[in-house]
Amino acid sequence: MVDRLANSEANSKRIAIVEGCFGTAGQPLAIPGRVLIGEGILTKVCRKKPKTRQFFLFNDILVYGNILIQKKKYNKQHIIPLESVTIDTVPDDGDLRNGWLIKTPTKSFAVYAATATEKSEWMNHIGKCVSDLVQKSGKAPTGEHAAVWVPDSEATVCMRCQKVKFTPVSRRHHCRKCGLVVCGPCSEKKYLLPSQSSKPVRVCEFCYMQLTSGGLAPRSDSLSRPGSKFNTSNLSDDDDDDDSSD
Repeated sequence: MVDRLANSEANSKRIAIVEGCFGTAGQPLAIPGRVLIGEGILTKVCRKKPKTRQFFLFNDILVYGNILIQKKKYNKQHIIPLESVTIDTVPDDGDLRNGWLIKTPTKSFAVYAATATEKSEWMNHIGKCVSDLVQKSGKAPTGEHAAVWVPDSEATVCMRCQKVKFTPVSRRHHCRKCGLVVCGPCSEKKYLLPSQSSKPVRVCEFCYMQLTSGGLAPRSDSLSRPGSKFNTSNLSDDDDDDDSSD
C-alpha cells in the first residue's frame, strides 16, 4: 500500500491538507516517499490530566498536535521518528481504557483510543511501520527510552524521601531518569542525558548516585508508590503543559 501511494496525487493532497491545518507554525511534512497511513483523535496522558490530541501516522513519522478546530486547525506540532519508537500495551484503569505506551529515547507517554478495535488498529499499523523502517535501514532498534513521567495528581508527597508534602511553596519536580515526582531537595542534582537534552537535566538524588557510580537507575515503568494504585508504565509527561519543565 505504501509503495502504491508514495507518489500518488491523492496522498500528496492528504499531506498538504495536514500541513495546512498546522499553518505556518508547523514543519513541512511532504517529502519523497512519505505516505499518510491514517489519523485520529487519541487521549494523551499529560502531566496535569489526560487531554485529547490529534494524531497522524505516516510511514516514517508520528505527528500530533492540539486541536483548535477539528479537521481544520491544530497547533503545537510534535514529530516523532518512528524508527526510534517502541510500543507496549497498558492495562485498563478506570476511565482510561484501550491504551498503549509510545516510548522513544527523548520522550515516552501513554495514549488511549475510544475502542479496543481502534487500539488494535493503531498498534498494528505503528508496529508495521516501525518494523519496515528497521528492516530497510538495517539498524538495531534502540534499547533505551525516556522515562514516563508520573502525573502530578498521583503524588501528594515526594516519591523519594516520602517526607516532603507538596504545597504551593514546595513544588513538584520530575526526575528525567526515573520519571518520579520529587521535591526540590531530592532533585538538586543535574546530569547529562544526551538522548533527552544537550544540557544537564534534573535528576533525583537516587538516580544521580546510580548514574555517577556507573549503575543503572530503575526504569519508571518498574516503580510504584507504596499504597498507590498506579503503575507508572501507563502515565506520562507532556510539554504541552506550561510548567512541565520542572
